Amino acid sequence: MALDQLKAFLARMQDDLALRQSVLAAATADDVAKIGANSGYSFSGDELLRLSGQKVGRVTVTKQDIPGEYN
Repeated sequence: MALDQLKAFLARMQDDLALRQSVLAAATADDVAKIGANSGYSFSGDELLRLSGQKVGRVTVTKQDIPGEYN
C-alpha cells in the first residue's frame, strides 16, 4: 500500500540527514514523491499532501505555500 510506503519513507527520513535535506529542498509534493521513488518507495504527491498537518513518528508533514505557485 502506498500509505505504508509513505510512512516507511518518512521513518527513514528521520534518521537520514541527506534524505531529509533533499526533501526540505524539494519544491512540490510530487518532487518529494520522486525522491521517494529514487529511494525505493512508491507513493504520490497527493498521498503526501493528505498527511499534511499530521505527525508520523518524529516527522510532521507540512504543506508549504509558495507565493506565485499556480495549480
